[in-house]
Amino acid sequence: MEPVDNDDPKSVDEKIDSAQVDDDQELVLPRDADKAPFNAADDAPAGQDDRGDVAWNFLTDVLREMQMEVTVHRRKPREDSGPDEIRLEIVGHDAGRVIGKKGQVLAALQYLVSRVVNKPGQPRRHVVLDAEGYRERRDASLATMAKRLGQQAAQEGKIITFEPMNPRDRRVVHLALAQFADVVTRSDGEGEDRRVRIIPVRK
Repeated sequence: MEPVDNDDPKSVDEKIDSAQVDDDQELVLPRDADKAPFNAADDAPAGQDDRGDVAWNFLTDVLREMQMEVTVHRRKPREDSGPDEIRLEIVGHDAGRVIGKKGQVLAALQYLVSRVVNKPGQPRRHVVLDAEGYRERRDASLATMAKRLGQQAAQEGKIITFEPMNPRDRRVVHLALAQFADVVTRSDGEGEDRRVRIIPVRK
């Protein structure tokens, strides 16, 4: 069995995909986008970490180059993430396009911002991008589905395998089922084919 997000009629992906561009309309990130066109980090006073500003400036510049009608807001770190987390929220008319199919554009932007923020020799800062609360809703939806399937696996005594997932989604599933005594989770596969398996615990 390979559960997929659209098995759930209330899937976050279904709601988001309906607002996105057609498949033949490709969103292209600026070439060499991770090479920041400014040197805010270099101009910072010694000992001062202004990488939150660097992240905001860089993301704003990239979205402007993509001609996206959006605004970028800085958010406070989550309580369970610590003060070193950099959170940016994208809102506006083109937020759905910025998310991309199944969050692929948003994930690419987060990767680029992280590359710019985390230069060699600096303590690592965790970067989280969201758009109109997409990640928060998707994480909640995925965790709910994982718990439901965890109960199903335990009751039926069968292994349930998810469709291939990115590292972030796999982590959500693992955390959602971490306290389930009757099942364990394991990631199998390589690269883009890596997926989570829910395995009943034999008593």
